[in-house]
Amino acid sequence: MSEHKTRICILGGGFGGLYTALRLSQLPWESLPKPEIVLVDQSDRFVFSPLLYELLTGELQTWEIAPPFAELLKDTGVRFYQAAVSAIDIEQQRVYLQNGPEIGYDRLVLALGGETPLDIVPGAISYAYPFRTITDAYRLEERLRVLEDSDTEKIRVAIVGAGYSGVELACKLADRLGSRGRFRLIEVTDQILRTSPDFNREAAKKALDERGIFIDLETKVEAIAQDTISLEYKGQIDTIPVDLVIWTVGTRVSLVVRNLGLKQNQRGQITTTPTLQVPDHPEIFALGDLAESHDAEGQLIPATAQAAFQQADYTAWNIWANLTHRPQIPFRYQYLGEMMALGTDNATLSGLGIKLEGSLAYLARRLAYLYRMPTLDHKLKVGFNWLARPIIETLSKS
Repeated sequence: MSEHKTRICILGGGFGGLYTALRLSQLPWESLPKPEIVLVDQSDRFVFSPLLYELLTGELQTWEIAPPFAELLKDTGVRFYQAAVSAIDIEQQRVYLQNGPEIGYDRLVLALGGETPLDIVPGAISYAYPFRTITDAYRLEERLRVLEDSDTEKIRVAIVGAGYSGVELACKLADRLGSRGRFRLIEVTDQILRTSPDFNREAAKKALDERGIFIDLETKVEAIAQDTISLEYKGQIDTIPVDLVIWTVGTRVSLVVRNLGLKQNQRGQITTTPTLQVPDHPEIFALGDLAESHDAEGQLIPATAQAAFQQADYTAWNIWANLTHRPQIPFRYQYLGEMMALGTDNATLSGLGIKLEGSLAYLARRLAYLYRMPTLDHKLKVGFNWLARPIIETLSKS
């Protein structure tokens, strides 16, 4: 009888899921047969989401920020399935895929990320554009091209949410549309970038002001129609004409995860132990947007890309340690600072005692993200292209 081969099933190919799979494939398994590692994602491409904005300005190309999983997982031994997860049976330890196989597992990693909740405002599902996935970016690009090709004198854009996504999108699109764009940034609280360091917030305010972007604070979206948006400010509702509404607010855990019957917070996020395991189910690990995690110091881990990078390393190590009978390590989150793109050739960066803004911060941000690209092969391809592109563009103009 052949020996049972351990199977690790990873659901979600974002920063948490993909990087866990890659780390697991690199760890030494000499004391037992290397487990079968399976990665499942709805898309055929990984998306380096902090750089998604650069697609809209033409600064970057799809292949640079959204390489196919097949390319990234080549020679790793990781098996990839492109499919949506329809159900998970945690008692039988099985995952069910839409139009795909049924997968049994010995260890399960939940890294499905979140969804943009559009059903909280009338008309948002039909008329608002979310900005989370590569498909969202393509849809938005298509709409922008239609508007740019129209004879509309001013393209009126409303961006809902003045967090990182909203501010970065506003600055990037303002640079793309130039004098044709008329922007308003709508925020329900009393300030933009509420959780951001003061230095970054001030740099963002300056960038928004320079681009003439109007900011509606303490303003709630009441409804969205085909060419209008209704806003409530201090009890009064105004309906304003608009050509494009982009929705950047909120994250909701998928129904598949919420239906698991695991311990969750009010937002539906799964509670985890400091080793990133699910209480009462040590074979299940959860990370990223769908988890409420506290690290070894009791610090709540933010739902950011840098946190997911770090969680992936610990998740891979702890699964390996668990299977090879070594001690597991409680997660220790290291805040590495914050970076934001504020238009083309402008950014802000703060953290680890450094504060930068302008073109130098833009370059530092690019290099930091190049270092974080998922594989050495992809880093080299992208890095070479970033070096070669300005030279090629200069030569083509001469």
